[in-house]
Amino acid sequence: MDAADLDYQARTLSGCIPPLLVSRLLELGYGKEVEFQAGRGEWFCAREWTRLLGDQGRQAGALEVLAPYVATGWWPAVRTQAELLESWGRAEDAIALARPYASKGGLPLEFLARLLARHGRTDEAVSRLSAGIEDRILATALVDIAEQAGRDEEVAALLAARIPDRHRCDGPWCCRGLDPDTAIGLLAVIRERQDRVDEAIALLHTRNVTSVNSRDQLADLLARHDRIEELRAYAASEYHGHAARCLAEVLEERGDVEGAITVYRQSGDSPARQHHGAVELARLLARHGRGDEAIEVMRRLADSPGGAEDWIVDTLCTLYADHGRARDGLVYLDTVKARRDGEEEWDFFRMRLRLMADCGLLDEAIEQARAHPEGDTSYAAWTIADLLAETSRTEEAVAVLEPHAPANCGSLAGHLIDLGRVKDAVALLQQRKSEPVAPVWTGTFSTEPPVLTPPSPSHTRRRGTRVNLR
Repeated sequence: MDAADLDYQARTLSGCIPPLLVSRLLELGYGKEVEFQAGRGEWFCAREWTRLLGDQGRQAGALEVLAPYVATGWWPAVRTQAELLESWGRAEDAIALARPYASKGGLPLEFLARLLARHGRTDEAVSRLSAGIEDRILATALVDIAEQAGRDEEVAALLAARIPDRHRCDGPWCCRGLDPDTAIGLLAVIRERQDRVDEAIALLHTRNVTSVNSRDQLADLLARHDRIEELRAYAASEYHGHAARCLAEVLEERGDVEGAITVYRQSGDSPARQHHGAVELARLLARHGRGDEAIEVMRRLADSPGGAEDWIVDTLCTLYADHGRARDGLVYLDTVKARRDGEEEWDFFRMRLRLMADCGLLDEAIEQARAHPEGDTSYAAWTIADLLAETSRTEEAVAVLEPHAPANCGSLAGHLIDLGRVKDAVALLQQRKSEPVAPVWTGTFSTEPPVLTPPSPSHTRRRGTRVNLR
C-alpha cells in the first residue's frame, strides 16, 4: 500500500471497489467482505468500515484499520482519521494530526482552519487563512470564519485590495490566484451579513462572471431580502436564466404558481434561457399536476428549429413515461426518426427502449436493440442490461455485460453482487487498468483561475458563468 496507489483509486475509481458498491455490499449483509478488503488496501472499504466501527464504539479497532493508510501520508486518509477523532470528542488529537499537513496549503489548510474555528480557535484560523487568501478555497473559508472571529472588516479589506478599479478578466487565465469576480462575491457576503445590503448589491452588479454552479449570487441575495421588483428587473436581462429561475422559485414557494409560470414563459432572446426556461416550466407544471401542459411545452420546444437535441427529447420522453403516455412518446420518436431519414442513433433509440418497456414490450425492445447498428457496443450493453435487471432478469443482464466487461465492470459487478457472486465481483473490480503517470494528490489545489465560460463581447451585455470543481 502506498500513496500513489491510493490516489489512483480515489481519482479514477479503477482497480478498486468504488463507494457505491461498498454501500451495496453492506446493505446486502456482506460486511465481512468489506472488512476483509479494508485490510487489503481497498480504500473505500476501509473508509466505510472505520466509520461503522466508530459508530459501534470500537474506536481502537477503527484506528487500527486506518493506520496503514494514514502511514502513507496520503491526505484523504489523514482527514478521515481526523474527522473520526473529532466526532469522538478528541478535537485536540484531530488538530495535532492535521496540523503538519496544513503547511502544504490547499484542502489540508482549509480543513485545519475550519476545525480550529469549530473549537474556539478562530484567531489562529483567520491568521492562517489570511496568508493563503490567493487560493479561492481558502478565501471562501476565511470569509466563513471571519464573522465568528469578529474580523469581518479586516478580511473585507484584504478582499477589496484584490478588486481592481477598472480591469475585469476576459478569459480564464487572465488573473492568477483569487480572481476579481470571486473576490467581489466574497466581499458581498461580508457586506450582506453586516446589513450593508445596498453595498453588496452594487458590488455584485460589477461582476463579469455572474453564475457559479448555475446559481446567481445577486439573484439569491435579492430573493433573501424580499426585493422582488429588483429581482424581477434583473431576471428580465440576465442572460443565462438563473435569475429568472430564482424569481420563479420564490413565487412558487409563496403559492403564486401562475406568476412563476409567467416568469418562465418570458424567456427572452437568449437560447440558453429559451431552452432551459422551457424545461424548468415543464417541471413546474408537472409538479403541480399539469402533466399534459408540461408535455406540450416540451413538445413545442423539441419541434422548434434546432430544438430536437437529445437532452430535450429525453426530457419530453420522461414526461410521457411519468404521465402514463409511453405510447405517445413512441409515436413522437417515430416522428423524429422520420425527420432524420429513418435513422435513429443510439442516444435516441435508448429512449425508445424505456418507453417500450413501459408498454410491456421489453422482449421486443431488447430484440430491436440487438439489431440496432450500435447494438454491439458497450454503452448499448449497459442500457440493455439495466432494462433486464429492472425486471429481475439479472442473470440475463450479466450475460449481456460480460463480453464488455472492461468497459462496464462497475455495472457488471453490481449485478454479480445482487446474485450473491461477491468474489467474482471483487475480482472483476480489482483488475487494474494501465495507470497514467500523474502526481499524487496531496490535498492542495493550484491557484490558477477556474475554467470559465468565455463571456461574449460587452456590447451584448452577456455575462459569464462558472463551474467550481472541488
